[in-house]
Amino acid sequence: MAKLIEKIGYGFGDMSSSMFWKVFSYYLPFFYSNVFGLSLADAGVLVLVTRIWDAVSDPMMGVIADRTHTRWGKYRPYLLFVAPLFSVAGILLFTTPDWEYGAKLVWAYVTYILMMTVYTGINVPYGAMLGVMTDDSREKTVFSSFRMFFAYGGSFIALAAWEPLVNMFRSAGEGSQDAWQHAMMLVAAACLILFLLCFSLTRERLKTVSTVSIGKDFRALLSNRPWWLLIGAALCFNLFCTVRGATVAYYFADVIGFDAVLRLGSWSILFYAGLFLSIGEVSNMVGVAMTVSLAKRFGKKTTFIGVNVGLFVLSILFFFIPVSPTGFWLMLLFQVLISMLTGIMSPLVWSMYADVSDYAELRYKTASTGLIFSSSSMAQKFGGAIGGAAVLWLLAACGYTPRTDEQMAAQAVLQQPDSALMCLRCLMSFIPAAVALVAILVCRYYPLTSRKMEEIDAELKIQRHS
Repeated sequence: MAKLIEKIGYGFGDMSSSMFWKVFSYYLPFFYSNVFGLSLADAGVLVLVTRIWDAVSDPMMGVIADRTHTRWGKYRPYLLFVAPLFSVAGILLFTTPDWEYGAKLVWAYVTYILMMTVYTGINVPYGAMLGVMTDDSREKTVFSSFRMFFAYGGSFIALAAWEPLVNMFRSAGEGSQDAWQHAMMLVAAACLILFLLCFSLTRERLKTVSTVSIGKDFRALLSNRPWWLLIGAALCFNLFCTVRGATVAYYFADVIGFDAVLRLGSWSILFYAGLFLSIGEVSNMVGVAMTVSLAKRFGKKTTFIGVNVGLFVLSILFFFIPVSPTGFWLMLLFQVLISMLTGIMSPLVWSMYADVSDYAELRYKTASTGLIFSSSSMAQKFGGAIGGAAVLWLLAACGYTPRTDEQMAAQAVLQQPDSALMCLRCLMSFIPAAVALVAILVCRYYPLTSRKMEEIDAELKIQRHS
C-alpha cells in the first residue's frame, strides 16, 4: 500500500493541471471574444483547430512516454523538465500584443498551440503514472480519487481567485488585457511549484516494458472494444462539462447581470460567475470523496450510468429556474448537485482507463499504459474542442454581441437579442442533458465489470511474475 504522502503528492499534479485547464475552459473563449478582441467566428475556429491538434498529439506523447527509460522511471521525468515550459506557455496565452488584427490572430494560434502541446507533454505522462504506481485496481481508484480531489481543490482556488485577481490589477490602473496577463502570472507560479512537488513525492513501482512495435501497439488499441466505448463515454462527459463551463461567464454577464446578489435576511453577497464556478469545484470535491465507496458498492459501470441519469434530469430542470433572487439560490443548489455528480465521475473515468490498460496488457501482451492514458486526454481535449467551439458558434449564429475592452472594464450591460439569451439558457440545460443521455447509451455496452476486473487482476499477477 502506498503512503498517504504519495497519494497527496500525486494529487498535486492534477491540482496544477486543473488550475490551468479550468481557467482555459471557462474563461478563454470569453477572453478571446471580449478582451483579446477576436470575433466569435474566429475564436470558435481557433479553439477547435488548436484543441484538435492537441488531441491528435496525445497518442504521440503516449508512445514516446511508454518508451522512455530513466532512473526516475518512464513518466515522472516529464513532471520535472516540462513544468517550467508549462507555466511560461500559460502566461503567453493570456498576453495580448498591441498589433493589427491579423497579426494578433496569428499570435493567438501560436500561443494556444504551444500551450496545448506543452500541456500534452506533461499531462499525458502524469496520467499514465497511475498505471505503474500500483497493481491493485481498487488502490488505483483511491489514487484517482486523491488526484481528482486535489484537482477540484486547485480549480476552486483558480476560479474563486480569478475574477478578484483581474479586478485587483484593474483597480491598480491596468487595462483589462494587462490585468488578465498578470493574474495568469500568479496562477502559473503556483502551478510550477505543484508539479515539482508531485515529482518529488511520487514513485513508479511497476517496471513495464513495451516489447512490441509501435504499429502493433496501435493495432491493439484500435481493436480494444472497452477502450472505444470508454473513449465515447469520456468524450461525452468532457463535452458536458465544457459546454456548461464555457457558457457560465456569458450567462452571468448577459442573463443574470453583473450586479446580482444572493440575499439571506440582512446578509448579501455578489452572485458572480467565479462564485458559481468555485462553489461547483467544492461540490466536485465532495463527489470525489464519495467515489470509492460508490464504486465499491455498485461497481464502476453502474455508478457511471447512475451519475449520468442524474446529470440528465438536473440539466433539464435547470432551464426552468427563474432569473430572480429566489432563482439565484436554486441555481446555486443545482450547481452543487450537478457538480457533486461530475465530481464522482472524474476519478471513476481515470480508474476505468487503468482497468482498460490492464485488460490490454493481459489480452494483447503490450505495456501501452501511456498510449491508453493519452487517449483519455485525447477524449478530454476533443470534448473541450467541440464544446468550446460550439458555444462560440452557437452564440454567433444567435446574434450575440461581444463587449469591447472599455465595456468590459466598465462592466457594461448590453441588450442581447432574445435568440442569444435563449441560446445561453439552452447551453446551460437542454444541450448538456442531451450529451449525458448519449453517455448513458454508450456506457451500457462497456464490458469491464467489477467481476471481470477481479479475473483480469488475478491473471495479470501470474503473468507478471512468470
